[in-house]
Amino acid sequence: MTEFLHTSFLGQAVWLWLVFASVVVALLAFDLGVLHRDDHEIGIRESLWLSGGYIGAAMLFGGWLWWLLGAQSGLDYFTGFMIEKSLSMDNVFVIAMIFSFFAIPGQYQHRVLFWGILGVIVLRALMIGLGAALVTQFSWVLYVFGAFLLLTGIKMLWMTNHTPDLEKNLLLRWLRGHLRVTPGLYGNAFFVRAPHPATGRSVTWVTPLFLALCMVEFVDLIFAVDSVPAIFAITTDPFIVYTSNIFAILGLRALYFALAAMIHRFAYLKYALALVLVFIGGKIFLVNLVGKIPSLLSLGITAGLIAGGVLVSLWKTRGAASQRPADQAPDAKARTLER
Repeated sequence: MTEFLHTSFLGQAVWLWLVFASVVVALLAFDLGVLHRDDHEIGIRESLWLSGGYIGAAMLFGGWLWWLLGAQSGLDYFTGFMIEKSLSMDNVFVIAMIFSFFAIPGQYQHRVLFWGILGVIVLRALMIGLGAALVTQFSWVLYVFGAFLLLTGIKMLWMTNHTPDLEKNLLLRWLRGHLRVTPGLYGNAFFVRAPHPATGRSVTWVTPLFLALCMVEFVDLIFAVDSVPAIFAITTDPFIVYTSNIFAILGLRALYFALAAMIHRFAYLKYALALVLVFIGGKIFLVNLVGKIPSLLSLGITAGLIAGGVLVSLWKTRGAASQRPADQAPDAKARTLER
């Protein structure tokens, strides 16, 4: 048993992966089983406290990795955490729009986000595992990631905002065409048993809450196309990439309810995120010219760009009237939702 625990899996010992899995399971069990055993609408204060708890856990885990694996791994973890946290901010726009589209009441939104985390854990594991395999076998793939990030960042800088029409989304149309969907919600249920109108027999139906869950998962898959290559540009250690990803997403989902109430105040953040993508993509090509950029400098530049975007946004929108986040135009990347 001891020998198995010290076996290397994706670059790190199995016991290290088990510690991470145990921490995540404990956090999710406490979240659902203790804090949110009953459905209720989460206010800004509760959202901030919950997010603070997740961020605190992420910081402690990062500090432990710094002590255990060294300063380089620690810096890579915190840089990856910050990049994923920042890039995932775009999700808030689209998730708010999805909840508005399906008319999901506030007391059921946490349930969708919570169960969506399980899908994120699986999807990110598959994407990061594939990315790690490609980078290991073909080192030139990093240059493909770099070019993709550069082009995506430049595209974000120049593209105008656009509100996608969910009615035209192919996934939603496929789900509605292949599943029996109830016309309204059945409390917090994703599935219900009800008579079929044609036969009168009791059959399984999905509710709009389940469709909202599927769309939230789809959104994460879209945005992961940017964030996963971005973190691989920082480090190719799958353990650091995966743990920083998951901890960042856990905290952001908890912070959703606070961000959704004031997301219109961050109108200029997308430009900072675009510059982050350009910087990270450019790093890969600069290695051959100026050498590897120190992790501490990368962390500082990333933090500075994001902080600048937040401060400029708050200053420019200081007199903005409060608006529903679902009515705001999401980032240009959300165009993909229409396809």
